[in-house]
Amino acid sequence: MTSTAIVWFRRDLRLADNPALDHARSAHDRIVPVFIWDPDAEGDWKPGSASRWWLHHSLVDLDERLRQRGSRLILARGQTAEQMNRIRNATGAEAIYWNRLYEPAFVDRDSRLKADWGKQGTTVRSFGGALLFEPQQLLKGDGSPYLVFTPFWKRMQQRWSSPAASPEPRVLQPPARWPVSECIENLKLLPDTDWASQFSSRWRPGELPARRRLDEFVDDRIGLYDKGRDRPDRHATSRLSPHLHFGELSPGQVVRALNESGELPAGQGALSFLREIAWREFSAHLLFQHPGLPGEPLKEQYKNFPWRARTDYADDLEAWQRGTTGIPMVDAGMRELWQTGWMHNRVRMIVASFLTKNLLVPWVEGARWFWDTLVDADLANNSAGWQWTAGCGADAAPYFRVFNPVLQGQKFDPDGTYVRRWCPELAGRSGRLLHQPVGEGESGHGYPRAIVDLKGSRARALAAFDEIRKA
Repeated sequence: MTSTAIVWFRRDLRLADNPALDHARSAHDRIVPVFIWDPDAEGDWKPGSASRWWLHHSLVDLDERLRQRGSRLILARGQTAEQMNRIRNATGAEAIYWNRLYEPAFVDRDSRLKADWGKQGTTVRSFGGALLFEPQQLLKGDGSPYLVFTPFWKRMQQRWSSPAASPEPRVLQPPARWPVSECIENLKLLPDTDWASQFSSRWRPGELPARRRLDEFVDDRIGLYDKGRDRPDRHATSRLSPHLHFGELSPGQVVRALNESGELPAGQGALSFLREIAWREFSAHLLFQHPGLPGEPLKEQYKNFPWRARTDYADDLEAWQRGTTGIPMVDAGMRELWQTGWMHNRVRMIVASFLTKNLLVPWVEGARWFWDTLVDADLANNSAGWQWTAGCGADAAPYFRVFNPVLQGQKFDPDGTYVRRWCPELAGRSGRLLHQPVGEGESGHGYPRAIVDLKGSRARALAAFDEIRKA
């Protein structure tokens, strides 16, 4: 007698190294691959426009790869339990498997679904396919979670074991009868405007493109990563973040690319890159342990921080979003984000510091904008990163650390290559002057004057942070 299992794809849009799919294949004869578009289940943080663009194309890619193996991806839209019950009844599936997600809305929802389906006699099991370590696996000696990255990273290395791997299937047996499936267009994932259409010239979502990008990075740039990763003017980073976020690539695959044995890599570049993967793990663990992270400061006293009122900062926020602040390094980063759906990590810190400290705009405003415009928008990374820069999160930058965008540009974009690429109005400026705001009486070739004085706004920020410290 044959048995049928549903594999519920979420942000694990790959066939290789997929624990839920691997288990389903080993335990059952027939597989029903399913994706359900249920944005209401994600609470206040429904996927943004850039993320939905990526998701659309990644689902198309996954369906094509499944069809090459005799299967297909069933698409559904609506309330998850209702749609899954419909598919289960139509196929006669006895089991439902998925890989775990760690955002608060999913943790609660998945726990309820697992209990409900189990009571109905369905075999239900979830797997750890998104992280190298489950949140419960890396805790301090007293059982509490880490709030500082360095001891977390040390503990991660102490507990290291080679991640398991599973090959992608060559054939997937279809169910005896297929359920009704939506067409991808009916999910309405693509933005209404043509803003995101320009992403196609820069990104190729999908499992095989993810692997090619990983191989290219390891073969060509990993040795230079440690020294080059802070340089936005160089092609030194991996740009794997959207592939990792959507699970087209697993962190285990990254580890094995750095070292075939799966053990800790020896080279400085590879170890430095693995450290960045550890930051991803750290952020995911933080969000799991602190569900309020996306909207509430981790440090309690920062709830009373004297941010400017929205009526006061609205124009400045729009100038920041559009890359028209008059601060070259900030504008270059924001324009890169708008045109590509991505921004270099060093520049992310610079623009975040400028918004929260020089402009005294609440960090959640910046987090929301990144959430909508980044193709790699990840709730844990985004929330933890913004809180780190604002000084109110775990392992936060000291309150007095205000990134000076002029000095940062001169240090990490010394020839001005990055700024010239995204701010062509400034192409005629030379040397260190390139990163300076356009001065009075100077022709900026259409480039705007600075909306704020960097020195004066820094002093204002320090005074505001000092209020919190005294309180």
